[in-house]
Amino acid sequence: MITFPVLSLIIFLPLLGALLMFCVRGDEKSVTDNVKSIALVTTLVVFALSVYMFTGFDKSSADFQFVEKFDWLPALGSSYKMGVDGISIFFVLLSTLLTPICILASWESIKKRVREYMMAFLLLETMMIGMFCALDFVLFYVFFEGVLLPMFFIIGVWGGERRVYAAFKFFLYTLLGSVLMLLAILLIYHQSGTMDIPTLMQASLPPGIQKWLWLAFMVSFAVKIPMWPVHTWLPDAHVEAPTAGSVILAGILLKMGGYGFLRISLPMLPEASEYFIPLIFSLSVIAVIYTSLVALVQEDIKKLIAYSSVANMGFVTIGIFSVTTQGMQGAMFQMLSHGIVVSALFLCVGVVYDRLHTLEIARYGGLVNNMPRYATVFMIFMLASIGLPGTSGFVGEFLVLIGVYQVSTLVAFLTATGVILGAAYMLYLYKRVVFGELTKADVRAMTDINAREVAIFVPLIALVFWMGIYPSSFINPMAPAIEKVITRYNDANAISIPQGAYP
Repeated sequence: MITFPVLSLIIFLPLLGALLMFCVRGDEKSVTDNVKSIALVTTLVVFALSVYMFTGFDKSSADFQFVEKFDWLPALGSSYKMGVDGISIFFVLLSTLLTPICILASWESIKKRVREYMMAFLLLETMMIGMFCALDFVLFYVFFEGVLLPMFFIIGVWGGERRVYAAFKFFLYTLLGSVLMLLAILLIYHQSGTMDIPTLMQASLPPGIQKWLWLAFMVSFAVKIPMWPVHTWLPDAHVEAPTAGSVILAGILLKMGGYGFLRISLPMLPEASEYFIPLIFSLSVIAVIYTSLVALVQEDIKKLIAYSSVANMGFVTIGIFSVTTQGMQGAMFQMLSHGIVVSALFLCVGVVYDRLHTLEIARYGGLVNNMPRYATVFMIFMLASIGLPGTSGFVGEFLVLIGVYQVSTLVAFLTATGVILGAAYMLYLYKRVVFGELTKADVRAMTDINAREVAIFVPLIALVFWMGIYPSSFINPMAPAIEKVITRYNDANAISIPQGAYP
């Protein structure tokens, strides 16, 4: 087992890298080159440390591991407490994997204020990892909110033409939800006298208060996921964000809401969760079907993928609130798979955008003729997105459908329509971008993916097939922590939800 404070090192090493960037001096070119190198090396070291931590993780335990604790705000019953279990450790790994990929993806495309851009990404990495590791509510809230600031600047400074509008819309939506979460945290402290998350996961709060707390947390998490109807900020944010911003936004930030449901809503507020399951199922089914239909008519590549993310996250919330072993494991697996696949799809968009500088689907066509490597890479991630067996997308969707079928046949049937609609809009997108005749001169002049882009895609392709062919290597480590949440939920409600309880 690892004995030194590896979690604190993983969390705060990016901040050290950002401080080092701030101290770099010289002419513009040397500063830019040095800043890029510092960012890449720092994020790769953080990823290596997270993998090293995973090698010492006890995969048979449901308890929090690598726990670090010392007094911080004793007057509030709050302490600096960090730890990971089988749920959070995978989000840490996903965060540390995608950040260096984002640095590589920005290597050529970001031309202005490169130092500030790289510093923003390292600050964002610290906030993301800290949120997934926090075992104290004050820390959880600080990191949860801390993500907003660097992402606001990434969209607002380095985004597209309507970047300021998109950045403020993103900020205001998520801030409103977070204010409600802060009020809920204060009420929990008033009722329990502690901010310790593991303690609160076993505490019993009055059912009447639970419902109000659950609604406050739900609004915050629903905006982050985002659930219908508070999803409208997402397409604008994705369209205007730079490629790497879209990758982190879809790959990590959307998972913060699902993580919140797993970490807080179900174990801390089990009676309220049971009461509001029909609401979650209703909103999630609408998200799966409605946003899939909206994706079908999009003429902007990023908007189409953004709406597909809302539909995919609908699968996640349905799986989580099925409160079955298969459903919750499927939701976790789907979040990890979606983090990889949707990130890769936005990177694929970034490849053609860097060459043609347009997101309009009609401007492309026939790329298979002059960009065969790109067409192959795009095809792999497109098929993973629609759940082709043998890829990561299939496992998560299949498990979710099995889990929710045990609870409601109708919800399972309606959710399954999302699989068909997903295949429709992704295949339609691929047909219009990749196939057809190569008639446009500027499209014909586009070059195939280069060595840097190959280095970005290879690890993601490997993960897509690894997860699809050997899913137990991911499911087994998360299973004990998920079973602990299910047991806590069932014990609190005294009964398991009977089959057909929600028609």
